[in-house]
Amino acid sequence: MSHSTLSHLDCSRTGERYDADAVQGVSEAGVPLLARYDTELAARTLTREALAARPATLWRYHEMLPVRDPASIVSLGEGMTPLLPLPRYGARIGVPGLLMKDEGLIPTGSFKARGAAVGVSRAAELGVKGVAMPTNGNAGAAWAVYAARAGLRCLVAMPVAAPPITRTECVAAGAELYLVDGLIGDAGRLINAAVRERGGYQEVSTLKEPYRLEGKKTMGYEIVEQLGWQVPDVILYPTGGGVGLIGIHKALREMQQLGWIGDRLPRLVAVQATGCAPIVRAFEQGADVSEPFPDAATVAFGITVPKALGDFLVLRAVRETGGTAIAVTDEATLAEQRRLAADEGAFICPEGAACLAAARDLRDSGFIGGSDRVVVLNTGTGLKYPETIPVDVPTLPPDGRI
Repeated sequence: MSHSTLSHLDCSRTGERYDADAVQGVSEAGVPLLARYDTELAARTLTREALAARPATLWRYHEMLPVRDPASIVSLGEGMTPLLPLPRYGARIGVPGLLMKDEGLIPTGSFKARGAAVGVSRAAELGVKGVAMPTNGNAGAAWAVYAARAGLRCLVAMPVAAPPITRTECVAAGAELYLVDGLIGDAGRLINAAVRERGGYQEVSTLKEPYRLEGKKTMGYEIVEQLGWQVPDVILYPTGGGVGLIGIHKALREMQQLGWIGDRLPRLVAVQATGCAPIVRAFEQGADVSEPFPDAATVAFGITVPKALGDFLVLRAVRETGGTAIAVTDEATLAEQRRLAADEGAFICPEGAACLAAARDLRDSGFIGGSDRVVVLNTGTGLKYPETIPVDVPTLPPDGRI
């Protein structure tokens, strides 16, 4: 029995093969490398029946993950987040079949823990001594925590506007942290230069190594398993670097190869903010890649990515599934964040709330039907963004009266 059936890496543009057992960055074409597996071998042990007896973590799909030796796994119990019905809120927007995959309950409070768990595990297995990355906050926090658990060094640079709690997480985990007076692209240039001067470090920026994506794809596996091996009609995903959406699409294709699902795929929706919508512009223009978005700014800070390395993979996933790309305003995002908390008791991050605003708009336009089963991804806990909910309430004296 193979713990992993990892076969090789492919260039996502040319299809050129790369060695999966060497430390790799991007391909010679300058685009992401994608992990490929022997699905025929994986199917011998990775069955629906076998999964029922496995621990409720993302590592339950280990045959389709890249870590070869179980002893190399670095874990904090990540995965199998709940798929929650939203009956009251769903009825409010005309989508009674609305579900939310709540990644706010995963270690470090965001879906970034998935990519960090798999990426750090594989980096350590391949002999990397330190990881380095730019981040909008949550990814840096997650990689810092998992690097600490693995005994690796961690170098992080994030914009000064990133959520303050993510700074604290990095420092608590012992990471080497720098704040940058700019955007994530500016932080990326500084990290790239630093890694060239250091030995033993790997740059693990979004899609500049192959295995963060593998952790993120497990959201797709979980959604299908949690729906009784059925696919939903629509999946909405907040899209900055786009790794989660690309990963879900990859998982769906792999599950087809494993024989778990049929030809029908959910329509994938890339959700962005009007203040940073390069994917939406490219989709509307029929382009294969995006152009850098000028003066990018949005309250959903995690999706403030003016130009994504994997933009062409996001656009491919959306178009291949008959999906769409949509931008929503910050005002709509914050309004839906509060409505969901009041309706369902779920305080979610603004990136997740952007998906709710998009679901409302797409229901109004008819893209989403009233009988559709729709999954929105909440990518983190709202507790990391306390500034999004103003608190203006009375203060009473001890002898006062309510």
